[in-house]
Amino acid sequence: MGYDLNWYLKKMSHAKVSAKKGNEDLIKQFGVLNHVFVNGILFTTHVGIFHSNGLGNWKLEFDSTLINWKNEKNQVPKAQCSESCLPGYRKVPGFTIQSCCHSCVTCAYGEMSNITDSENCMKCPDHEWPNKNRTRCISKQSEFLPFADDTLSLVFIVVSLLCFGKTLLVLVVFILHQDTPVVKANNKSLSFVLLVSIMLGFLCVFLFLGRPVDVTCLLRQVSFGILFTIAVSSVLAKTIMVCIAFKATKPNSVWKKWIGVKLPTCIVLACSNVQVIICVSWLSISPPFQELDTHSYQEKIIVQCNEGSVIGFYSVLGYMGILAAVSFIIAFFARTLPDSYNEAKYITFSMLVFCSVWIAMIPAYLSTKGKYTVAVEIFAILISNNGLLYCIFLTKCFIILCRPELNTKRYLHSKGNI
Repeated sequence: MGYDLNWYLKKMSHAKVSAKKGNEDLIKQFGVLNHVFVNGILFTTHVGIFHSNGLGNWKLEFDSTLINWKNEKNQVPKAQCSESCLPGYRKVPGFTIQSCCHSCVTCAYGEMSNITDSENCMKCPDHEWPNKNRTRCISKQSEFLPFADDTLSLVFIVVSLLCFGKTLLVLVVFILHQDTPVVKANNKSLSFVLLVSIMLGFLCVFLFLGRPVDVTCLLRQVSFGILFTIAVSSVLAKTIMVCIAFKATKPNSVWKKWIGVKLPTCIVLACSNVQVIICVSWLSISPPFQELDTHSYQEKIIVQCNEGSVIGFYSVLGYMGILAAVSFIIAFFARTLPDSYNEAKYITFSMLVFCSVWIAMIPAYLSTKGKYTVAVEIFAILISNNGLLYCIFLTKCFIILCRPELNTKRYLHSKGNI
Protein backbone atom coordinates (compact mmCIF):
# COMPACT_ATOMS: atom_id res chain seq x y z
CA MET A 1 0.00 0.00 0.00
CA GLY A 2 2.86 2.37 0.88
CA TYR A 3 4.41 1.85 -2.56
CA ASP A 4 1.16 2.72 -4.38
CA LEU A 5 0.54 5.80 -2.24
CA ASN A 6 4.13 6.90 -2.73
CA TRP A 7 3.68 6.65 -6.52
CA TYR A 8 0.58 8.86 -6.50
CA LEU A 9 2.21 11.45 -4.23
CA LYS A 10 5.26 11.65 -6.50
CA LYS A 11 3.00 12.27 -9.48
CA MET A 12 1.29 15.04 -7.54
CA SER A 13 4.58 16.69 -6.49
CA HIS A 14 5.85 16.50 -10.05
CA ALA A 15 2.77 18.40 -11.24
CA LYS A 16 3.36 21.00 -8.56
CA VAL A 17 6.96 21.52 -9.63
CA SER A 18 5.94 21.80 -13.29
CA ALA A 19 3.43 24.53 -12.43
CA LYS A 20 5.97 26.65 -10.56
CA LYS A 21 9.29 26.34 -12.35
CA GLY A 22 12.04 28.48 -10.91
CA ASN A 23 10.21 29.10 -7.62
CA GLU A 24 12.55 27.98 -4.82
CA ASP A 25 9.84 28.40 -2.18
CA LEU A 26 8.09 25.31 -3.38
CA ILE A 27 6.34 23.21 -0.76
CA LYS A 28 8.88 20.76 0.67
CA GLN A 29 6.38 18.41 2.36
CA PHE A 30 2.79 17.30 2.38
CA GLY A 31 0.73 16.09 5.28
CA VAL A 32 -1.00 12.72 5.06
CA LEU A 33 -4.48 12.93 6.60
CA ASN A 34 -6.96 10.20 7.40
CA HIS A 35 -10.63 11.31 6.96
CA VAL A 36 -13.35 9.17 8.52
CA PHE A 37 -17.08 9.92 8.67
CA VAL A 38 -18.82 8.63 11.79
CA ASN A 39 -22.55 9.28 12.03
CA GLY A 40 -22.25 12.12 9.53
CA ILE A 41 -19.38 13.78 11.41
CA LEU A 42 -15.96 14.09 9.75
CA PHE A 43 -12.98 13.08 11.84
CA THR A 44 -9.50 13.93 10.53
CA THR A 45 -6.28 12.41 11.82
CA HIS A 46 -2.73 13.36 10.82
CA VAL A 47 -1.06 10.03 10.15
CA GLY A 48 2.16 10.93 8.30
CA ILE A 49 4.12 13.21 5.97
CA PHE A 50 5.46 13.10 2.42
CA HIS A 51 8.58 15.25 2.26
CA SER A 52 11.52 16.14 0.03
CA ASN A 53 15.15 16.32 0.99
CA GLY A 54 15.76 19.17 -1.47
CA LEU A 55 17.57 16.93 -3.94
CA GLY A 56 14.46 15.78 -5.73
CA ASN A 57 14.09 12.67 -3.56
CA TRP A 58 10.76 12.25 -1.85
CA LYS A 59 10.01 10.00 1.11
CA LEU A 60 6.77 8.87 2.69
CA GLU A 61 6.57 8.38 6.44
CA PHE A 62 3.37 7.46 8.27
CA ASP A 63 2.14 5.53 11.29
CA SER A 64 -0.23 2.80 10.15
CA THR A 65 -1.57 2.31 13.67
CA LEU A 66 -3.20 5.74 13.50
CA ILE A 67 -5.22 4.95 10.40
CA ASN A 68 -8.91 4.13 10.86
CA TRP A 69 -10.22 1.93 8.05
CA LYS A 70 -13.89 1.92 7.18
CA ASN A 71 -14.67 -1.73 7.93
CA GLU A 72 -15.76 -3.76 10.92
CA LYS A 73 -12.33 -5.21 11.82
CA ASN A 74 -10.40 -2.03 11.01
CA GLN A 75 -8.18 -3.94 8.59
CA VAL A 76 -6.37 -2.72 5.48
CA PRO A 77 -8.74 -3.17 2.52
CA LYS A 78 -7.51 -5.57 -0.13
CA ALA A 79 -6.79 -4.19 -3.54
CA GLN A 80 -8.23 -7.29 -5.23
CA CYS A 81 -11.80 -8.41 -5.68
CA SER A 82 -11.21 -12.13 -4.98
CA GLU A 83 -9.51 -14.17 -2.31
CA SER A 84 -6.35 -16.08 -3.19
CA CYS A 85 -6.91 -19.71 -4.12
CA LEU A 86 -5.09 -21.99 -1.72
CA PRO A 87 -3.24 -25.17 -2.77
CA GLY A 88 -5.77 -27.86 -3.61
CA TYR A 89 -7.89 -25.32 -5.53
CA ARG A 90 -7.70 -23.64 -8.92
CA LYS A 91 -8.88 -20.28 -10.21
CA VAL A 92 -11.98 -20.02 -12.37
CA PRO A 93 -12.69 -16.69 -14.14
CA GLY A 94 -15.67 -14.83 -12.68
CA PHE A 95 -18.66 -13.43 -14.57
CA THR A 96 -18.02 -9.76 -13.68
CA ILE A 97 -16.69 -6.87 -15.73
CA GLN A 98 -13.44 -6.99 -13.75
CA SER A 99 -11.20 -9.47 -15.50
CA CYS A 100 -9.11 -9.92 -12.36
CA CYS A 101 -12.01 -11.36 -10.37
CA HIS A 102 -12.21 -15.14 -10.07
CA SER A 103 -13.66 -18.00 -8.06
CA CYS A 104 -11.83 -20.88 -6.37
CA VAL A 105 -12.92 -24.47 -7.03
CA THR A 106 -11.55 -27.72 -5.64
CA CYS A 107 -9.30 -29.74 -7.93
CA ALA A 108 -11.10 -32.53 -9.76
CA TYR A 109 -11.01 -36.14 -8.57
CA GLY A 110 -7.50 -37.46 -9.17
CA GLU A 111 -5.89 -34.02 -9.58
CA MET A 112 -3.98 -31.69 -7.25
CA SER A 113 -2.38 -28.24 -7.05
CA ASN A 114 0.51 -27.35 -4.73
CA ILE A 115 0.80 -23.59 -5.30
CA THR A 116 -1.38 -20.60 -4.40
CA ASP A 117 -3.58 -19.13 -7.15
CA SER A 118 -2.97 -22.07 -9.46
CA GLU A 119 -4.86 -21.74 -12.73
CA ASN A 120 -4.76 -25.47 -13.48
CA CYS A 121 -4.67 -28.66 -11.44
CA MET A 122 -2.22 -31.44 -12.29
CA LYS A 123 -3.18 -35.08 -12.72
CA CYS A 124 -1.27 -37.53 -10.54
CA PRO A 125 0.71 -40.38 -12.17
CA ASP A 126 -0.97 -43.79 -12.48
CA HIS A 127 0.75 -45.16 -9.38
CA GLU A 128 -0.11 -42.12 -7.21
CA TRP A 129 -3.24 -40.44 -5.89
CA PRO A 130 -3.94 -36.99 -4.34
CA ASN A 131 -4.04 -36.71 -0.57
CA LYS A 132 -7.22 -35.64 1.25
CA ASN A 133 -6.55 -31.92 0.72
CA ARG A 134 -5.43 -32.51 -2.90
CA THR A 135 -2.21 -30.58 -2.31
CA ARG A 136 0.23 -33.36 -3.27
CA CYS A 137 0.36 -36.84 -4.80
CA ILE A 138 0.92 -39.86 -2.58
CA SER A 139 1.50 -43.51 -3.45
CA LYS A 140 -1.66 -45.52 -4.02
CA GLN A 141 -2.51 -48.30 -1.58
CA SER A 142 -1.86 -51.78 -2.97
CA GLU A 143 -4.71 -54.28 -2.70
CA PHE A 144 -4.28 -58.05 -2.57
CA LEU A 145 -5.27 -60.84 -0.22
CA PRO A 146 -2.48 -60.82 2.40
CA PHE A 147 -1.43 -63.57 4.78
CA ALA A 148 -1.98 -61.32 7.80
CA ASP A 149 -3.89 -58.16 8.76
CA ASP A 150 -7.00 -59.29 6.93
CA THR A 151 -9.99 -61.05 8.48
CA LEU A 152 -10.88 -62.82 5.24
CA SER A 153 -7.37 -64.27 4.93
CA LEU A 154 -7.41 -65.40 8.55
CA VAL A 155 -10.70 -67.23 7.99
CA PHE A 156 -9.35 -68.98 4.90
CA ILE A 157 -6.14 -70.00 6.69
CA VAL A 158 -8.00 -71.44 9.71
CA VAL A 159 -10.57 -73.26 7.56
CA SER A 160 -7.89 -74.64 5.22
CA LEU A 161 -5.79 -75.98 8.11
CA LEU A 162 -8.83 -77.50 9.82
CA CYS A 163 -9.91 -79.20 6.59
CA PHE A 164 -6.36 -80.45 6.00
CA GLY A 165 -6.36 -81.89 9.52
CA LYS A 166 -9.73 -83.60 8.99
CA THR A 167 -8.58 -85.13 5.70
CA LEU A 168 -5.34 -86.33 7.28
CA LEU A 169 -7.36 -87.91 10.09
CA VAL A 170 -9.57 -89.72 7.57
CA LEU A 171 -6.47 -90.93 5.72
CA VAL A 172 -4.98 -92.28 8.96
CA VAL A 173 -8.26 -94.07 9.74
CA PHE A 174 -8.29 -95.68 6.30
CA ILE A 175 -4.64 -96.71 6.57
CA LEU A 176 -5.18 -98.27 10.01
CA HIS A 177 -8.28 -100.13 8.75
CA GLN A 178 -7.16 -100.84 5.21
CA ASP A 179 -7.77 -104.58 5.59
CA THR A 180 -11.40 -104.15 6.64
CA PRO A 181 -14.28 -104.84 4.18
CA VAL A 182 -15.46 -101.24 4.00
CA VAL A 183 -12.06 -99.93 2.86
CA LYS A 184 -11.40 -102.85 0.53
CA ALA A 185 -14.84 -102.70 -1.10
CA ASN A 186 -14.26 -99.11 -2.15
CA ASN A 187 -10.83 -99.66 -3.73
CA LYS A 188 -8.42 -98.54 -1.02
CA SER A 189 -5.69 -97.47 -3.46
CA LEU A 190 -8.04 -95.02 -5.15
CA SER A 191 -9.25 -93.83 -1.74
CA PHE A 192 -5.66 -93.09 -0.68
CA VAL A 193 -4.94 -91.18 -3.90
CA LEU A 194 -8.19 -89.23 -3.55
CA LEU A 195 -7.52 -88.32 0.10
CA VAL A 196 -3.95 -87.19 -0.62
CA SER A 197 -5.10 -85.01 -3.54
CA ILE A 198 -7.85 -83.48 -1.37
CA MET A 199 -5.28 -82.76 1.37
CA LEU A 200 -2.91 -81.06 -1.05
CA GLY A 201 -5.86 -79.20 -2.55
CA PHE A 202 -6.55 -77.63 0.85
CA LEU A 203 -2.90 -76.61 1.14
CA CYS A 204 -2.80 -75.02 -2.33
CA VAL A 205 -5.06 -72.31 -0.86
CA PHE A 206 -1.88 -70.76 0.57
CA LEU A 207 -0.59 -70.12 -2.96
CA PHE A 208 -3.52 -67.72 -3.44
CA LEU A 209 -2.65 -65.69 -0.33
CA GLY A 210 -0.01 -62.97 -0.08
CA ARG A 211 1.27 -60.48 -2.65
CA PRO A 212 1.25 -62.20 -6.06
CA VAL A 213 4.58 -62.64 -7.81
CA ASP A 214 5.38 -64.37 -11.09
CA VAL A 215 6.27 -67.67 -9.37
CA THR A 216 3.06 -67.91 -7.33
CA CYS A 217 1.03 -66.86 -10.36
CA LEU A 218 2.55 -69.79 -12.26
CA LEU A 219 2.00 -72.28 -9.46
CA ARG A 220 -1.43 -71.40 -8.13
CA GLN A 221 -3.60 -72.30 -11.13
CA VAL A 222 -1.41 -75.16 -12.35
CA SER A 223 -1.19 -76.88 -8.96
CA PHE A 224 -4.89 -76.37 -8.33
CA GLY A 225 -5.82 -77.71 -11.78
CA ILE A 226 -3.61 -80.81 -11.58
CA LEU A 227 -4.58 -81.70 -7.99
CA PHE A 228 -8.27 -81.37 -8.69
CA THR A 229 -7.90 -83.36 -11.89
CA ILE A 230 -6.25 -86.18 -9.94
CA ALA A 231 -9.10 -86.05 -7.41
CA VAL A 232 -11.83 -86.08 -10.05
CA SER A 233 -9.98 -88.77 -12.02
CA SER A 234 -9.90 -90.91 -8.89
CA VAL A 235 -13.64 -90.42 -8.46
CA LEU A 236 -14.17 -91.30 -12.12
CA ALA A 237 -12.06 -94.44 -11.70
CA LYS A 238 -14.07 -95.36 -8.59
CA THR A 239 -17.29 -94.93 -10.57
CA ILE A 240 -16.08 -97.09 -13.44
CA MET A 241 -14.84 -99.77 -11.05
CA VAL A 242 -18.27 -99.87 -9.34
CA CYS A 243 -19.90 -100.65 -12.67
CA ILE A 244 -17.24 -103.23 -13.58
CA ALA A 245 -17.50 -104.89 -10.17
CA PHE A 246 -21.24 -105.34 -10.62
CA LYS A 247 -20.87 -106.82 -14.10
CA ALA A 248 -18.07 -109.11 -12.90
CA THR A 249 -20.42 -110.82 -10.43
CA LYS A 250 -22.26 -112.54 -13.26
CA PRO A 251 -21.13 -116.06 -14.15
CA ASN A 252 -18.50 -116.32 -16.88
CA SER A 253 -18.29 -112.52 -17.10
CA VAL A 254 -15.47 -111.12 -19.26
CA TRP A 255 -15.27 -108.15 -16.86
CA LYS A 256 -13.53 -110.18 -14.17
CA LYS A 257 -10.14 -109.67 -15.82
CA TRP A 258 -10.52 -105.90 -15.33
CA ILE A 259 -10.83 -106.22 -11.57
CA GLY A 260 -7.62 -105.08 -9.85
CA VAL A 261 -5.42 -102.03 -9.45
CA LYS A 262 -4.15 -101.74 -13.01
CA LEU A 263 -7.29 -100.32 -14.63
CA PRO A 264 -8.00 -97.59 -12.03
CA THR A 265 -4.32 -96.63 -12.03
CA CYS A 266 -4.35 -96.31 -15.79
CA ILE A 267 -7.53 -94.21 -15.69
CA VAL A 268 -6.07 -91.80 -13.13
CA LEU A 269 -2.74 -91.52 -14.96
CA ALA A 270 -4.33 -91.07 -18.39
CA CYS A 271 -6.80 -88.40 -17.26
CA SER A 272 -4.18 -86.57 -15.20
CA ASN A 273 -1.62 -86.60 -18.02
CA VAL A 274 -4.06 -84.84 -20.33
CA GLN A 275 -4.36 -82.02 -17.76
CA VAL A 276 -0.59 -81.91 -17.39
CA ILE A 277 -0.25 -81.51 -21.18
CA ILE A 278 -2.81 -78.66 -21.13
CA CYS A 279 -0.94 -76.92 -18.30
CA VAL A 280 2.48 -77.32 -19.95
CA SER A 281 1.10 -75.93 -23.21
CA TRP A 282 -0.45 -73.02 -21.34
CA LEU A 283 2.80 -72.21 -19.54
CA SER A 284 4.82 -72.54 -22.74
CA ILE A 285 2.64 -70.27 -24.88
CA SER A 286 1.40 -67.58 -22.50
CA PRO A 287 2.10 -68.19 -18.79
CA PRO A 288 0.45 -66.24 -15.93
CA PHE A 289 2.33 -63.25 -14.53
CA GLN A 290 2.00 -60.53 -11.93
CA GLU A 291 -0.03 -57.51 -13.03
CA LEU A 292 -0.63 -54.08 -11.48
CA ASP A 293 -4.15 -52.87 -12.25
CA THR A 294 -4.15 -49.06 -11.85
CA HIS A 295 -7.41 -48.39 -13.70
CA SER A 296 -10.17 -50.45 -12.03
CA TYR A 297 -10.01 -48.29 -8.89
CA GLN A 298 -8.67 -44.73 -8.94
CA GLU A 299 -7.49 -44.66 -5.34
CA LYS A 300 -5.71 -48.02 -5.15
CA ILE A 301 -3.60 -50.44 -7.17
CA ILE A 302 -4.78 -54.04 -7.51
CA VAL A 303 -1.86 -56.46 -7.42
CA GLN A 304 -3.14 -59.53 -9.21
CA CYS A 305 -2.21 -62.44 -11.42
CA ASN A 306 -2.89 -62.07 -15.11
CA GLU A 307 -3.74 -65.53 -16.38
CA GLY A 308 -1.83 -64.90 -19.58
CA SER A 309 -3.82 -67.06 -21.94
CA VAL A 310 -7.53 -66.96 -21.10
CA ILE A 311 -7.99 -70.00 -23.34
CA GLY A 312 -5.39 -71.90 -21.30
CA PHE A 313 -7.07 -71.02 -17.99
CA TYR A 314 -10.55 -72.02 -19.12
CA SER A 315 -9.19 -75.14 -20.81
CA VAL A 316 -7.92 -76.30 -17.40
CA LEU A 317 -11.31 -75.59 -15.80
CA GLY A 318 -13.20 -77.02 -18.77
CA TYR A 319 -11.30 -80.30 -18.82
CA MET A 320 -11.82 -80.68 -15.09
CA GLY A 321 -15.53 -80.00 -15.62
CA ILE A 322 -15.74 -82.63 -18.36
CA LEU A 323 -14.24 -85.27 -16.07
CA ALA A 324 -16.64 -84.31 -13.29
CA ALA A 325 -19.62 -84.42 -15.67
CA VAL A 326 -18.66 -87.86 -17.04
CA SER A 327 -18.18 -89.17 -13.52
CA PHE A 328 -21.55 -87.74 -12.46
CA ILE A 329 -23.37 -89.26 -15.44
CA ILE A 330 -21.86 -92.73 -14.94
CA ALA A 331 -22.51 -92.63 -11.19
CA PHE A 332 -26.06 -91.39 -11.77
CA PHE A 333 -26.93 -94.35 -13.96
CA ALA A 334 -25.11 -96.73 -11.60
CA ARG A 335 -26.93 -95.53 -8.50
CA THR A 336 -29.63 -98.20 -8.97
CA LEU A 337 -27.15 -101.07 -8.69
CA PRO A 338 -27.63 -103.45 -5.75
CA ASP A 339 -26.84 -101.99 -2.34
CA SER A 340 -23.60 -103.91 -2.11
CA TYR A 341 -22.17 -101.41 -4.56
CA ASN A 342 -24.00 -98.22 -3.57
CA GLU A 343 -20.77 -96.28 -3.63
CA ALA A 344 -22.24 -94.78 -6.82
CA LYS A 345 -24.88 -92.98 -4.78
CA TYR A 346 -22.26 -91.09 -2.77
CA ILE A 347 -20.23 -90.33 -5.89
CA THR A 348 -23.35 -88.97 -7.61
CA PHE A 349 -24.02 -86.56 -4.77
CA SER A 350 -20.36 -85.55 -4.45
CA MET A 351 -20.11 -84.74 -8.17
CA LEU A 352 -23.40 -82.84 -7.99
CA VAL A 353 -21.93 -80.64 -5.24
CA PHE A 354 -18.63 -80.31 -7.09
CA CYS A 355 -20.20 -79.25 -10.40
CA SER A 356 -22.68 -76.89 -8.73
CA VAL A 357 -19.91 -75.06 -6.88
CA TRP A 358 -17.74 -74.52 -9.96
CA ILE A 359 -20.64 -73.55 -12.21
CA ALA A 360 -21.69 -70.94 -9.64
CA MET A 361 -18.07 -69.80 -9.27
CA ILE A 362 -17.59 -68.71 -12.88
CA PRO A 363 -20.04 -65.74 -12.94
CA ALA A 364 -18.94 -64.71 -9.44
CA TYR A 365 -15.30 -64.89 -10.53
CA LEU A 366 -15.94 -62.71 -13.58
CA SER A 367 -18.00 -60.10 -11.71
CA THR A 368 -15.51 -59.36 -8.90
CA LYS A 369 -12.20 -57.53 -8.83
CA GLY A 370 -9.10 -57.44 -6.68
CA LYS A 371 -8.79 -59.63 -3.62
CA TYR A 372 -12.44 -60.69 -3.85
CA THR A 373 -11.75 -62.49 -7.15
CA VAL A 374 -9.11 -64.57 -5.34
CA ALA A 375 -11.50 -65.07 -2.42
CA VAL A 376 -14.17 -66.49 -4.75
CA GLU A 377 -11.74 -69.07 -6.14
CA ILE A 378 -10.48 -70.03 -2.66
CA PHE A 379 -14.07 -70.43 -1.51
CA ALA A 380 -14.84 -72.72 -4.46
CA ILE A 381 -11.72 -74.82 -3.72
CA LEU A 382 -12.67 -75.26 -0.06
CA ILE A 383 -16.34 -76.06 -0.71
CA SER A 384 -15.74 -78.51 -3.57
CA ASN A 385 -12.97 -80.31 -1.67
CA ASN A 386 -15.19 -80.61 1.39
CA GLY A 387 -17.97 -81.91 -0.84
CA LEU A 388 -15.73 -84.75 -2.02
CA LEU A 389 -14.48 -85.47 1.50
CA TYR A 390 -17.84 -85.57 3.27
CA CYS A 391 -19.96 -87.17 0.55
CA ILE A 392 -17.58 -90.05 -0.16
CA PHE A 393 -15.87 -90.71 3.19
CA LEU A 394 -18.18 -89.55 5.99
CA THR A 395 -20.42 -92.63 5.99
CA LYS A 396 -17.43 -94.98 5.78
CA CYS A 397 -15.66 -93.31 8.72
CA PHE A 398 -18.86 -93.53 10.74
CA ILE A 399 -19.08 -97.28 10.10
CA ILE A 400 -15.37 -97.88 10.80
CA LEU A 401 -15.25 -95.86 14.03
CA CYS A 402 -18.79 -95.99 15.43
CA ARG A 403 -20.38 -99.14 13.97
CA PRO A 404 -17.57 -101.71 13.67
CA GLU A 405 -20.13 -104.54 13.74
CA LEU A 406 -21.23 -103.40 10.29
CA ASN A 407 -17.66 -103.56 8.95
CA THR A 408 -17.83 -107.26 8.13
CA LYS A 409 -18.00 -109.28 4.92
CA ARG A 410 -21.25 -110.86 5.99
CA TYR A 411 -22.98 -107.53 6.50
CA LEU A 412 -21.40 -106.12 3.35
CA HIS A 413 -22.87 -108.84 1.13
CA SER A 414 -26.18 -109.18 2.93
CA LYS A 415 -27.18 -105.54 3.52
CA GLY A 416 -24.64 -103.50 1.66
CA ASN A 417 -25.13 -100.20 3.48
CA ILE A 418 -21.71 -98.82 2.60
